[in-house]
Amino acid sequence: MVQTPSKTPTLEEFLKLPETQPASEYINGEIIQKPMPQGKNSKLQGKLVTTINDVVEERRIALAFPKLRCNFGGRSIVPDGD
Repeated sequence: MVQTPSKTPTLEEFLKLPETQPASEYINGEIIQKPMPQGKNSKLQGKLVTTINDVVEERRIALAFPKLRCNFGGRSIVPDGD
């Protein structure tokens, strides 16, 4: 039996799909589901976001957002953490 390769989705097609838990990412035409984050990671992420925002928010030069999907360079990723 001959198998035809499945069509590689485009970034635009991927972004139309429903979100998954844990989040899925699109890298080099491949959809990859992230592993579930662990407690240490979540604690570290919370402290890091707070520390960054304490420094930059009042000066209005940046903001740190946890779990914000980032689309750039033909990729769609979600930073680690939960």
